[in-house]
Amino acid sequence: MTPWVQHELTEPAPLLDVRGHLVCPGWSRRPVFDANLECAAPGLFRRWRVKRWDYYGIWTPELFAAASLADLGYAGLAFVYVVDLGTGRHVEQTRIRLPPRRIDLPRSSETGAGTFDDSRLSVRFAVKAGAREVGVAAPSFDHGEGLFIDVVLDEVATPESMVIATPMGGDRFYYNRKINCLPARGQIRWGDRSIDATPNHTLGQLDWGRGVWPYRSHWIWASANGFLPDGRTIGLNLGGGFGDLSHATENALILGGRVHKLAHVDFEFDATNYRAPWRCTDRDRRLAVTFVPQIERVAKTNLGIIRSGVHQVFGRYHGAVVTDDGARVEVNELPGFAEEHHARW
Repeated sequence: MTPWVQHELTEPAPLLDVRGHLVCPGWSRRPVFDANLECAAPGLFRRWRVKRWDYYGIWTPELFAAASLADLGYAGLAFVYVVDLGTGRHVEQTRIRLPPRRIDLPRSSETGAGTFDDSRLSVRFAVKAGAREVGVAAPSFDHGEGLFIDVVLDEVATPESMVIATPMGGDRFYYNRKINCLPARGQIRWGDRSIDATPNHTLGQLDWGRGVWPYRSHWIWASANGFLPDGRTIGLNLGGGFGDLSHATENALILGGRVHKLAHVDFEFDATNYRAPWRCTDRDRRLAVTFVPQIERVAKTNLGIIRSGVHQVFGRYHGAVVTDDGARVEVNELPGFAEEHHARW
């Protein structure tokens, strides 16, 4: 079978030309583009079309906690949620900010801070000297039980990440960086529960996205973060359903902080029953895993012409994946999630 040819980017360049088109589609192990979004989507309604978000997830043996800041052009969103991985209980809180007030987000995924603060929710992300700080204060979360996150993620231990620049036709594009398996240190408090995050059992992940998407959009994202029996970190980042992926996919095995690039992945799942097992295989026969869901989270937004619906399921991955140098890695009880998302935005 002929290997899937993908364009790996290694040289620094501007992301967009003066017309708002991608300079060079492809993938990289580190950010190589300057995200010059001031060139994106020229025209009267430019600011409404550019989408930006920072999303952090934190995996502990007991729970998954996530926080996100997003600027969709016509609205800003800050949301947090927690999933109890033992009982399946999940709680979330969303705050919406309308123009002209904006949510501050950095130009680069490598430096800067993102912030949101009001009387009910405070979220702050900051990148400093090889570490990523995630801070959340939500005193009204879960009927007043409260959610407080103070965690630092070690980026030095994860030198490579999955970066893609994907064309979507015309001046539409998606620039994304995902980092898996960031060792975490700090504390998460949810109601009367207090969990100490330590690097030997707690890992964080980042989804950093910038782009101009079609109004009707769809994507699938599957992610896993955990440890092998020998103590090495292992992660999966799999996705599809959007854009022109002929230059590169976002699919990768992340082993000990290093990216092993995978080709196109086929997802087999039941959209009428997301809790049924998912099957993920790639066309180079390097990936064959089954995801067994245990918990389903459904999130829907309806603001008239703006709608979003996501089915996110949490569970365990089983199977095997082959590294770039041909070594077979067994996957057993690897914690993760998978989601299907439809949006009109």
